[in-house]
Amino acid sequence: MILLIIVAAVALLAMTLFNRLVKLRNNRENAFADIDVQLRQRHDLIPQLVDSVKGYMTHEREVLERLTEARSAAMRAGSIHDKIEAEQNLGNALQGLKVAVEAYPDLKANTNFLQLQTEISDIENKLAAVRRYFNNATKELNNAVETFPSNLLAGAFGFYREEMFELDYTDRAQMEERPDISFK
Repeated sequence: MILLIIVAAVALLAMTLFNRLVKLRNNRENAFADIDVQLRQRHDLIPQLVDSVKGYMTHEREVLERLTEARSAAMRAGSIHDKIEAEQNLGNALQGLKVAVEAYPDLKANTNFLQLQTEISDIENKLAAVRRYFNNATKELNNAVETFPSNLLAGAFGFYREEMFELDYTDRAQMEERPDISFK
């Protein structure tokens, strides 16, 4: 009888831990779905931004091509890991465009361009927020996968440490600030 109670308690504990890990994994995937929504909006705005810039930046084709290629790669990315890497490249390409735009005073005054820049800045702010939420969900999952007693079951049921969504920008402090679209 005591053995049966011990077996039932262990089974109940295993079920509870497994269910918690499943909930944490689903929460992480849901958090990434929120990121995906913002990324799709950003991807939709980029062709409009490129079109509005093309007329001004005729000899800056390399910047525009790099941005277009980075957007295409980001849209093709399938796994969370691939999307993180592709979005890192896209973010770098957007930064390159921002630097190139500095040389075009007429473009910086163009109403359509300014509106697109405002929309992209808004999306970048939203991305930062949902990325923080995703990273928090990832941290909770990773903590559960690595701490006792759930770590005893995690590997057996296919739960492993997951990567955070961290972008590798050269100036991290600048990226943490709100985007400036004044182009002064």
